[in-house]
Amino acid sequence: MKKKFQIEVDCANCALKMEEAVNKLEGVTAASVSFIQQRMTIEAPDGSDFDALMKEVVRACKKVEPDCVINL
Repeated sequence: MKKKFQIEVDCANCALKMEEAVNKLEGVTAASVSFIQQRMTIEAPDGSDFDALMKEVVRACKKVEPDCVINL
């Protein structure tokens, strides 16, 4: 299952760090963060609890960039 989210992140370096942090999360099979498009793509196995997974994604991203916004 793949879902895309609009984000607000201030710099390309932060976007890269967010991508690396999300890719380390259990339950995420692949993640990409585009600073230019201000978009995050998350892939997880079918049947995953995406709501719970996204809470972890938001928590990981806020550690990297406290004022980032992910439009769920």
